[in-house]
This record gives sequence, structure tokens and C-alpha cells, in this order.
Amino acid sequence: MSSRSQTRLLHKHMGVLFSTMSSEELLDSLDSFEAREDDIFLVSYPKSGTHWVAEIIENIPNAGIALTSPIELGNISKFEELKMIPKRRVIPTHLNYSMLPVTAKQKQCKIIYIVRNPKDTAVSLFHYYRDNPNLPSMESWASFLELFLRGDVVYGSWFDHVLSWEEHKNDKNVLFLFYEEMKKDFVKSLKKITAFLGINVNDSEISKITQNTSFSEMKSNAAKENCDPNHVICALTSNRNLVFRKGVVGDWINYFTPKQKRAFDELFTEKMKSSEVGRCVKEYV
Repeated sequence: MSSRSQTRLLHKHMGVLFSTMSSEELLDSLDSFEAREDDIFLVSYPKSGTHWVAEIIENIPNAGIALTSPIELGNISKFEELKMIPKRRVIPTHLNYSMLPVTAKQKQCKIIYIVRNPKDTAVSLFHYYRDNPNLPSMESWASFLELFLRGDVVYGSWFDHVLSWEEHKNDKNVLFLFYEEMKKDFVKSLKKITAFLGINVNDSEISKITQNTSFSEMKSNAAKENCDPNHVICALTSNRNLVFRKGVVGDWINYFTPKQKRAFDELFTEKMKSSEVGRCVKEYV
């Protein structure tokens, strides 16, 4: 077994695998977090575009927000650290719905949930496991895919995660975004985000945000800002260079064998049979 073993780097909480960068004590105490009514939670399964949406929100002029590091990253001192932020907080997380702090639900904080097609997500997470010293080593794509299909990866099953949030898709404080739709029509998605957050933007601001949040621009900025602690948007690494690989739609086709695709499609059909979100991502899987 490699030195980057599953037992040393991951632990289970409520049946879901987490990196040891999220302490057991912090995960146990999530419900003691005091959310504010104007908090914005930025939620997704890992490798679904959280960084991109965070960057978009940061680039909205006069938004008056402060991007925090993920709520589940670190130890129990995290809540004190978040309490000290005077501005409106944008809090990233990869938690499923049941684990989100209870005060965020009670206060109906605004929540943006990003969905990406699970095949591209799996490929992206595979590379992330390989490159990230905080995650176990992966010998091959085939062995990783087995773990992914079983939900034996960080943050558990993609299907369970998405379905836990889909139950709240029509809540008035929740906005669902689809990664592929954002790629296809960025301006429309940006207008959805700003309308949801109640912030006005004009056309020249829109074109500036579009330019600043292109994948190539974010990738080159990541290289420059790699040691900026305020840009830790991922609970699995503080190295922003690890976050930006390709950012394309449909890369999965270069990885899945016909047999793997069949197995994946069968599971997708079974798990997402009555899911509206499943129907939306179907054309990309």
C-alpha cells in the first residue's frame, strides 16, 4: 500500500468519507455554527465548478462580499474565524444537504448548488486524487472508477449528494446551476446569479466578469496567487494549481471504456430514474 493510504488520509463521518483536513470535532459541531441571514452558501460535489462560481461572485463589482474558506475545512476554531468576518460571507462547501448547519436552513440563507455531469466529475476527481498529497494514491482509472461508483470517495456518492440537494431545488432560497449550461451560455448564467443575489450589473461589467473568469485567466491567476490564504475554496487542498486542469465538457469520453460506460449508465438510470436533475444532465453523460 502506498504511503498515501486511505486509512491515513481519510475518515468517515455519518457514513461519508472526508479528508483529515476536516477534523472529526469540526464535523461533529457543524450544527453549532451560527449562520447569518445574509450568508451565501456555495455548494457542490467536489470538482463541479465551485472555484469558477466563487471567482464569478468575487468579480461582481460592489457585491460587498467576502469569500471564506470552506466551512468544513480545519478544526473547531473555524467558527470563530468565520465570526470575525464583517462583510457578507460567501461560504463554500461540499457537504450534502443533511450535513449543512441547521441555522443555515432555519434562516433560509441563499444557497447556490452547482451540478456537473458525473462522468466528467469522476475523471476530474481521479486526476485530483492522483495529484493531491492530501488524498490517497490511485493506481489506475479503473480502480478509481469502481470506488466512485460505490461512493467510496471523498464526500461519498455523487448520486446521493445531488439527490439530497435536489429535494430542495425549488426552495426559493436555492439556485441550481448546471456546469455545462454555464459553459454554453455564460452571460445567461451570470445574470441568473446576480438576480438571485439581488445585485445589478450592467453590460460592460458583464463583459469584464466574463473576461476575468475565463478558464485560462483563472488558471494563470492561480499560479500567481498560489499562496494567498484567502483563496482556499477547496476543503481538500490549499494549492490552487491543483484545482485547474482542463475545465472542459465531455473529456470523459477519453477515459471510459465501452464496458465502463455501460456500467455507469446502468447505475445512473437506476439512481436517477425519477430525478429532474438526472434528466438535465443526461445529454452530457
